Amino acid sequence: MFFKKGDPGGPGWLYALLPGLGGVVLTVGVALAMHTTDQASFCGSCHSMSEAALTHQRSVHAKLACNECHAPYNLVAKVPFKTKEGMRDMYVTATSTIPDLIHPGGETRDVTQANCLRCHAETTSTVVMTSKPYCTDCHRSVPHMPKIPVAERSAADA
Repeated sequence: MFFKKGDPGGPGWLYALLPGLGGVVLTVGVALAMHTTDQASFCGSCHSMSEAALTHQRSVHAKLACNECHAPYNLVAKVPFKTKEGMRDMYVTATSTIPDLIHPGGETRDVTQANCLRCHAETTSTVVMTSKPYCTDCHRSVPHMPKIPVAERSAADA
């Protein structure tokens, strides 16, 4: 069947429907990718983060996704932050320049601090933090338990 230009039964509705469907697919895909890459199972899949994933799994924060602490809460800030950090992680992995001890530094440390204060606002409202600027300065083993000695690991933990 052929349609004439301007025909009310013509394919004009397709020109609106296809971009709309494309937008829905793109939105769902991005949301799924954001959710998947926030999870400990994703982060721990890299050899360099396996110890962090293991210690997180045994901590009081085990039910939280990694990026609930390690990425900005605000989605507008989170997307470029995750992009930058993901590119950095891929670079150090590809160039084999992963440090022996991985600690959040710079902007990541500030983001982590903001998330501690956001979730624990009621508790921290009475804390005077003049001697040390970050929660993890005193509570180092809360988000990730200290490194588990080899003698105490199960075969699956190695």
